[in-house]
Amino acid sequence: MAAGGTDMGPEGPGAGEDSGGLRAALAGLTTRGRSFLAAGVAAAVCSYVLGQADLLRVGLLLAALPLVCVAVVHRTRYRVAGSRRLAPARVPAGSEARVHLRMDNVSRLPTGLLMLQDRVPYVLGPRPRFVLDRVEPGGRREVSYRVRSDLRGRYPLGPLQLRLSDPFGMCELTRAFSAYDTLTVVPRVEPLPPVRLTGEAAGYGDGRHRSLALAGEDDVIPRGYRIGDDLRRVHWRSTARYGELMVRREEQPQRAHCTVLLDTRRTAHYGSGPDSAFEWAVSGAASTAVHLLERGYAVRLLTDSGSSVPGPDGGGGFTGSTHDSAETAGLMLDTLAVVDHSDGEGLSPAFEVLRGGGEGLLVAFLGELDEEQAATAARMRHRTTAAVAFVLDGAAWSRGAELGGTRELEERLRRLREAGWTALPVGPGASLAELWRQADAQGATRADAGGSTVGGMTGSWA
Repeated sequence: MAAGGTDMGPEGPGAGEDSGGLRAALAGLTTRGRSFLAAGVAAAVCSYVLGQADLLRVGLLLAALPLVCVAVVHRTRYRVAGSRRLAPARVPAGSEARVHLRMDNVSRLPTGLLMLQDRVPYVLGPRPRFVLDRVEPGGRREVSYRVRSDLRGRYPLGPLQLRLSDPFGMCELTRAFSAYDTLTVVPRVEPLPPVRLTGEAAGYGDGRHRSLALAGEDDVIPRGYRIGDDLRRVHWRSTARYGELMVRREEQPQRAHCTVLLDTRRTAHYGSGPDSAFEWAVSGAASTAVHLLERGYAVRLLTDSGSSVPGPDGGGGFTGSTHDSAETAGLMLDTLAVVDHSDGEGLSPAFEVLRGGGEGLLVAFLGELDEEQAATAARMRHRTTAAVAFVLDGAAWSRGAELGGTRELEERLRRLREAGWTALPVGPGASLAELWRQADAQGATRADAGGSTVGGMTGSWA
């Protein structure tokens, strides 16, 4: 991603000739320049008091040098353009991105000594600075630096600053370009094994639940003619009945649906930082969404507050076709990059969304549950064909130990399992890939026991 170049012409370093530009140049005196000027003034005063003419000449020389440097820098005329490119613009937390900067001298004069500086947030590392000795007319210079963050988020880069200095270091003028870019640090995505978990209704492909998608057999219900429709699909009987051109509707091949539920309640998670329980849940939701999108699922991301991330077609929050998977994955990762704790107290808003359209698979990443929220989560299962819950053990995360196995946690898990969930506890440092396999094994056990059938048949999901 490239930042638009910005000319530094009449508004650039030292190019102005009005009194305001001169005052700005005087304000650009460095510590060395101010010291020389003060020493010159002091020497001139002493020469007057002591009657020493030679001391006066020394004072005038000391005071004149920084002033001459100010005038030179002030009257320097050139135009430069700068650009920035991120590679890549979206990176997982803990990974590095490289920022490429380019400066072009578009004037007819060579530049003097330049210092290039880019503004970056402190979480990305120290502020990068580069010294450019001399750029010939029409020439360019390219430099780069690396940024890295363990914290997900969206971080602005820029504006790019250019500092002009005289050879003696007496005066410096700084100007900033207007363009800036944004680096998106998304949650870590863990590769998941292609397991087969029982509980999904049989249908498309490997026993996946079906929903409307793109094209297929004729439906008996006609619809109005649209520009581009094949005239061979005109339904003449309906056309005569309604008095307008009608065509046969298409029954469309269907895709498996999945909802990834992320519990963001502030009261349900302990700690903060990259290794906190909440960050594990966000990373787990990202990994699950990407994994299922790659396997052809139509996926939506839902939070406890009831807000969802729709696919490009906006159809109930799900994607429209397999061609949208990469775009939708990027949209969900961008959303998860900035998701934060909510002030909600319960899961009821999410339950209402699922009640309005919760078909397919449900994968939930839940924080600490009280009795009321466990009951709400249990009711969500009845709106789906299969449900898997990863419940974070608050007691274990709070003390950074292994799974606590508290009575309250076991009771919540038992209630979810009785409602038909495949429910697993999650402790600090748990591997989502291993939990994924455990969920497969637990689902298979439930299916063998006759507890995971849906509509009289069992299926699988990967």
